Amino acid sequence: MKLLDHLEEWLIAALMASATVIIFVAVVHRYLSGLPIPYLQDYLISLNTSWAQELCIYLFVWMAKFGAAYGVRTGIHVGVDVLINQLNTPWRNKFVVFGLLAGATFTGIVGTLGASFVYQIAQHSSTSEVMEVPMWIVYLAVPLGSYLMSFRFLQVTWAFIKTGELPKHDHSFVEGIEEEVAGGKA
Repeated sequence: MKLLDHLEEWLIAALMASATVIIFVAVVHRYLSGLPIPYLQDYLISLNTSWAQELCIYLFVWMAKFGAAYGVRTGIHVGVDVLINQLNTPWRNKFVVFGLLAGATFTGIVGTLGASFVYQIAQHSSTSEVMEVPMWIVYLAVPLGSYLMSFRFLQVTWAFIKTGELPKHDHSFVEGIEEEVAGGKA
């Protein structure tokens, strides 16, 4: 399970880093292309970076789908649980499990419908406008991200049934800081 956790985190980080670098390069290119420097301007204008915006949109879509699954696993998602927390423990637990299973069911349905859509669109030669990437690759984020999110809902449900604890995201927690502090005291 740790391998999947790390793969998920590295994928999100790589997508975010790639989009950031691509946007930075495209903005710098656009700015430098407007400067009246004889040879540099001609060279930069000859470079085509029209693909950068389209690629960044696709990277952010993939990042959002896998980021949502990460949010379920780590408890980052916002939840309105004022009424649920007012219930006594047995009823509260039943509603929490129901909500988690409803989330798993919904994202599983979205994943299945997305997989069907990807299969249908893969039967055609539909490509993206600028990069001419097959659109089924772009839309593959929907079933993959949704199935991962459904799995994460089931994972959280199982952990809640066993321990009675939901994942809580602590905004003040920084991973690895304990080792650094302990190393500084030695």
